[in-house]
Amino acid sequence: MNARDTTPTAPTVAELEEQERRLTLPRFTYEDAWTLGTRLVELARERGAPVAIDIRRGHQQLFHAALDGSTPENDAWIDRKRRVVEHYGHSSLLIGTRFRAKGTTFEESSRLDPTTHAAHGGAFPIRVEGAGVIGTVVVSGLPQLEDHAMVVEALQGLLNT
Repeated sequence: MNARDTTPTAPTVAELEEQERRLTLPRFTYEDAWTLGTRLVELARERGAPVAIDIRRGHQQLFHAALDGSTPENDAWIDRKRRVVEHYGHSSLLIGTRFRAKGTTFEESSRLDPTTHAAHGGAFPIRVEGAGVIGTVVVSGLPQLEDHAMVVEALQGLLNT
């Protein structure tokens, strides 16, 4: 983050890959989904963030919340970002950053429909030791780096419990 404000700086591909390795969970239960979701709600409320939050294991939605100021458009962004994680097995921000690092964009080069897929920050894989990616956690409503940072902060908190 910058010294003057709380806006996150854009992480590199290597930093995003390290985040994913570091945020691999030993397990992910229904109770963990509730803990993660309620922590995200708490963070959003503390910051006055008008976000929607979605947590899934496979195709089952385990948690969803829409806070004051969020709109149906946030749910559409959740779906688009979640599909990127489901397709690639990595965070939506990492995928977008990888394309930019190659001098192109996700929209130009992925061959995926940008009306159904968005490589913008805020969707993160739920990765469990020995099982791989088993689900997704998504935040939508803030600028993409802030969506991503909120998810990372909440996952780190879950890992520390």
